[in-house]
Formats: sequence, C-alpha cells, structure tokens
Amino acid sequence: MSKFAVNGRSAIEQGLQACPICTCISEFKVYPDHCPVCRNTISVRKKNSLQLTWALIITAAILLIPANLFPITILLKNGTENPDTIFSGISSLIKTGMPGIAIIVFFASFVVPILKILILTLISLSIHFKWNLSTTKQLYAHKAIDFIGKWSVLDLFVISIMSAVFNKGVLLSVYPGTGASAFTLVIITTLFATRTFDTRLIWDTTNNG
Repeated sequence: MSKFAVNGRSAIEQGLQACPICTCISEFKVYPDHCPVCRNTISVRKKNSLQLTWALIITAAILLIPANLFPITILLKNGTENPDTIFSGISSLIKTGMPGIAIIVFFASFVVPILKILILTLISLSIHFKWNLSTTKQLYAHKAIDFIGKWSVLDLFVISIMSAVFNKGVLLSVYPGTGASAFTLVIITTLFATRTFDTRLIWDTTNNG
C-alpha cells in the first residue's frame, strides 16, 4: 500500500500530491501546478505517461531487429573488413577462451534490453486492461529494470575502448557498424520508456480494480 494511503484510500482519492523534489505533500486543488515549498512544477500524474511509454516500447522493439542483424563492430585488417554482429562477437569471445566476458556481453546486449521491453509491456498492458496483478511485484520489477538498464551501455563502452586501442590506421582498425547505432537507440528509448512511465498508475489500477 502507498505510504499516502489511509484506510485503503490512495493519495489522489484524498486530494493529495507529493513534490518529487522536496517531497512536500500538498492538496492539488489548492496547488494544482506547483509545489508550495520549492515552487517546482508538479502534477498529480505525468501527462500522457502511458502513451509515451507505449511509443518508446514499440520503437525499441523495432530497433532491436537491426541492432541484432547488422554488424555492431567492423574490424578492418590489412584492407579487409570483418564485420561482427552481437551474436558473432559473443561466439568469437567463447572461441578465444573468454566465456565469462561472453556471458556478460550476452546479458547486457541481448537479455537486458528484451527483458526491459517485456516487463514494461506487461506492466503497461496490466494498466490498460486493469489486470489484477501484484502491485508490489510490478513496482519492484520497474525499479529493477531501471537499475540494470544502465548496464546495457557495456557493449558501447567496449566498442569505444576497442576503437581507441586498435585504431592503427590502414593495417588494423575497429569502428562501429550500423548495428551499434541501432543498439544505442534501443538503450536510449528503453531508458526513456522507464523514466516516462508513471508508477503511480499501478496504484490507480489496483484501487480501481
């Protein structure tokens, strides 16, 4: 139950809202658009939160296709290009005796983005169709993907390091491919989807159900 809930009534049912900056609790009928303490702009719910989240989820899901099909890195050796997708890169790591790093890259580059999209989709569907799912589990799931989602940038960090270390001109160089651009957009859209989603909508569904 929300920390503002009293006798089963949510904060919005009591006419209350909390400022995300100073955590001041005020009546939204008295202060409809700003905090009385810090003057920060506030609202009872994030405007168009669910619509924005859906748009970003769908965009991320579409971008996952080129991110996995197109090369994420291209190794130029003696004038010959050797492209690597996420999965071929993972396979190369295993073949060269680095299964630990391969597992980390697999989870960071493939499992985490898909997991974020699936969890956000499930939560958004539960709100849209008013499914009677566990409020606590949904909130914990959202918090978890918000935390682990930041680690999806690991692949891009590796690419930047490789480009800096192996860039030796014509003989040997590494540069990002089309898949890297698509993967970057997947990370950005999923991060924004997590932040634009208003978790207070989960409580509304529970109270209305």
